[in-house]
Amino acid sequence: MARNYKKEYKKFQSSKKSKEDRASRNKMRRRYLKKGKVTKNDKKDIDHKDGNPKNNSKKNLRVVKRSKNRAKK
Repeated sequence: MARNYKKEYKKFQSSKKSKEDRASRNKMRRRYLKKGKVTKNDKKDIDHKDGNPKNNSKKNLRVVKRSKNRAKK
């Protein structure tokens, strides 16, 4: 039986936890844009060192290259 990837993706992206995590990540990105620490199209991410997107303490956040941040998982 073939997997239905579209269905799986839609189910995951619409879960309450995924929405909250995404909103938290976006909030930090907007905050760093406002402070001037990142810019649009700079290919950088705001990394949550402990992997918890809801932990937005200054000690847990850093700006890293997108490739480095997404490869750590």
